[in-house]
Amino acid sequence: MMNTITSKVLILCSSLVLLSTPSLTTAQSTLFSKQDTAQKQWVGQSAPDFKLQDQKGQWHTLSQYKGKWIVLYFYPKDNTAGCTQEANQFKSLYPQFLKSNAVILGVSLDDVTSHQKFSQKLGLPFPILADEKGELAGKFGIVRNLGITKIAKRESFLINPQGAIMYHYTSVNTQTHADQVLKDLKEAQTKK
Repeated sequence: MMNTITSKVLILCSSLVLLSTPSLTTAQSTLFSKQDTAQKQWVGQSAPDFKLQDQKGQWHTLSQYKGKWIVLYFYPKDNTAGCTQEANQFKSLYPQFLKSNAVILGVSLDDVTSHQKFSQKLGLPFPILADEKGELAGKFGIVRNLGITKIAKRESFLINPQGAIMYHYTSVNTQTHADQVLKDLKEAQTKK
């Protein structure tokens, strides 16, 4: 009798799982199609120009990097776990990016002083830009309001030497993102 009850419960559970699967698939495909749409919105477009200061107070513009590949990665906040992890991943691969004619520019809405401390703490070899007013993040549409605080969403852009966006990363894993960008960069360079 126990086996019969167990079998009926298993059949019932299996049926419920099968019935619910299409809605999960629909939800997942809707989520992925939104990400694909966001990705396609920028790919092929010219990157917006900017003029921002780095952690050393030096100014950076898009035009000064003409002829180089640019990894423009936005992150929410200095000295947070995910942002530290992502910066360290880019730091460890930095020599390979340089060999591939690429510069890395981190960007957040933190100020220059915050960037100085964050950069010194991690020993970052690349500029992190202070977008305090959220102008550049706003041009990309990635400012997130958290009550009275604003942050940049964790998204990245790979920009070719002519200033066109080749990749837009809307879903970033802080542990593997730098490696993925480097692979995409090398692949894009072989397609020339």
